[in-house]
Amino acid sequence: MLEIDVAHLGEYDPSLLGYLRESPSTILPELEIASGHALDTLLYDLTQSTTNTGTATQGDEDNNDNNNNNNNNGDGNNSNNNNNNSNSNSSATTDWSIQILLKGNLATTPLRQIQSQHIHKLIKCPGIVISATPVQCRAVKLVVRCNRCMDTQTVASVDGPYGSVPLPPRCQGIEPKECGPFPYSIVADESIFSDRQKLKLQEAPEKVPTGEMPRSVMVAVEKGLVDKAPPGTRVALFCVPTLFGGGGQSAVQKVYLRCVGMSKDHPSGENARFTPAEEEAFGQFARRRDAYEILTRSIAPSIQGSYTVDIKKALVCMLMGGTRKRLPDGMRLRGDINVLLLGDPSTAKSQFLKFVGKASPVGIYTSGKGSSAAGLTASVVKNAQGEFYLEGGAMVLADGGIVCIDEFDKMRPQDRVAIHEAMEQQTISIAKAGITTVLNSRSAVLAAANPVFGRYDDFKSASENIDLMTTILSRFDMIFLVRDIREEERDLMICRHVMGVHIPIAENMMRVATTGQGDLDVPTMKKYIQYCKSRCKPTLSEEAGQVLTSSYVKIRDDVRKSILRSQGEDAQATIPITVRQLEALVRISESLAKLRLDSEVRIEDVNEALRLFRVSTMAANSTDQTNGMAGGAGGQSILSGAGANNREEFDRAQGFLRCRLAIGSTVNKQKLIEEGSGQGYNFMTMVRVLSAMAQRGEILERNQGRLLKRVK
Repeated sequence: MLEIDVAHLGEYDPSLLGYLRESPSTILPELEIASGHALDTLLYDLTQSTTNTGTATQGDEDNNDNNNNNNNNGDGNNSNNNNNNSNSNSSATTDWSIQILLKGNLATTPLRQIQSQHIHKLIKCPGIVISATPVQCRAVKLVVRCNRCMDTQTVASVDGPYGSVPLPPRCQGIEPKECGPFPYSIVADESIFSDRQKLKLQEAPEKVPTGEMPRSVMVAVEKGLVDKAPPGTRVALFCVPTLFGGGGQSAVQKVYLRCVGMSKDHPSGENARFTPAEEEAFGQFARRRDAYEILTRSIAPSIQGSYTVDIKKALVCMLMGGTRKRLPDGMRLRGDINVLLLGDPSTAKSQFLKFVGKASPVGIYTSGKGSSAAGLTASVVKNAQGEFYLEGGAMVLADGGIVCIDEFDKMRPQDRVAIHEAMEQQTISIAKAGITTVLNSRSAVLAAANPVFGRYDDFKSASENIDLMTTILSRFDMIFLVRDIREEERDLMICRHVMGVHIPIAENMMRVATTGQGDLDVPTMKKYIQYCKSRCKPTLSEEAGQVLTSSYVKIRDDVRKSILRSQGEDAQATIPITVRQLEALVRISESLAKLRLDSEVRIEDVNEALRLFRVSTMAANSTDQTNGMAGGAGGQSILSGAGANNREEFDRAQGFLRCRLAIGSTVNKQKLIEEGSGQGYNFMTMVRVLSAMAQRGEILERNQGRLLKRVK
């Protein structure tokens, strides 16, 4: 392989670059032939210089003897010189198999904009590889031989992704009539083959217009380019759009890309280029004391509320990510941060997911209800030719970015299990249809889900409200409970904000309210995230590590004591606090240092990481059924300060109603409440208990709520 930078070619001869862009199918073979001749010349000169050097080191006596021999045998020397010249000429015609590959800067042509004027022209097309076939042998020149008269012919293959070789239907020998129709057979030993692979190139998900299907096209790669781009790889291809199909008789033909050069784009933007002005501006911003607060305000500025501040800070950490590590034994530790938003409807969870998908350099948004295990990971597909090939899913296509999964609780359990490996090991193992491979899925997961009963039930424990397995919960670095709190002041603030969005006269006020001074817009923030990821790999200092160690041990001890106090020795936490949570604290601390372009994690980064962990995962893990969510993202409980006495009163009223209502029985609701009030139970407590039992499906309301039936 010989790589040629198109910029260097343009500096050497601009007209040659113009010819290459207009007629690449003609110029590239000529360049390969010229490269072979140049290689022959270099090798010949090297051989001659080596021979001359060896001759010059001989002694004077040998030189005299050679001179005498030359004088006596001049004719023989002339014949030898002729033989040497003939050998050198024959070596100059060596058939070198050189592949010219192009690289460098060239104006890109999006996949969606490839049109008829680009056919047989050189273009540069970016995209993401979503599938790849196994490597096949393509015939470049076939040697065929007649089965009867042994006549030998050389046949060239037809160009195309499914390029076939048309064998002569009749013998080309002396007596073709006696050989019959289709007499030729392929002589494989004398034929020439080359490696070929077919790829499927698709538009990057973030480049697809809203409401449009992503465009895809077939790509043919040969020789040194095979097996260079597995599914999920983002590439920029130097290619030549070519037609195939219809056998040349159809007026409408398909387009495929013949690849003549490939460069990989790092998914997280680590090979992104920045101007000196951008680097200076980003460096100044990173040195600001309020950089963390500015980035927080820049996350979904149209979403307001005190409960959103910590969520936005967690999303800033998620966008930055930690430091990916490779241990001496080959084990890899992920640096991506996974976040789960669990809570009531109408709390802007989906809006957060949408915004992060746009702000991330690589972002894919999907819904859990409409996603299968194969759609999230990878699948093996069989095409029309009977070939099996891999096709990457959302986790593979978002390699180096963020996958936003809405309605996470609506997914089937077997589909959620499929992403376990992708969330922790960041790989996807495939063993289907004889294909065994491992794909990279180095992506973070931002998921949104609702509690079991649609809304969070304050009268049930955290484990009863969260219907997700601990195996998947432990893979999230931060879990936020987002509550819809019924408070007058909070409701008024939300109403003013919503009205400011809908009333046209408040447009200017809305702009001022949602975009503070110094906030970053989405393109600038995306560029800054790319810059931080490409320039900074923070490490943990010894002091910060000691703080994390002591804090983690204390957190584990506090969780153990809390469980023992509330539920006994056999109880377990809803979200297990394991070493994964310790690694999560390390990643969060590294992300806070990365947004400042700091090479070392400070103690204040660790303290902020611990605070975010406490208001998220630790709050969600609380086992206090009444006040357990007081520290979460939603603020205080809807019981408005109810304590242990209210909890006991609720339990006693619930026990009375369960004893009074046998399974299958029906009773008048008003009479039941009056009966309970007569025995000393609080009227509002009875109403709350009946509401909670109806929400859990224990009782059914009949006759417009006047009758109650116990079903379980």
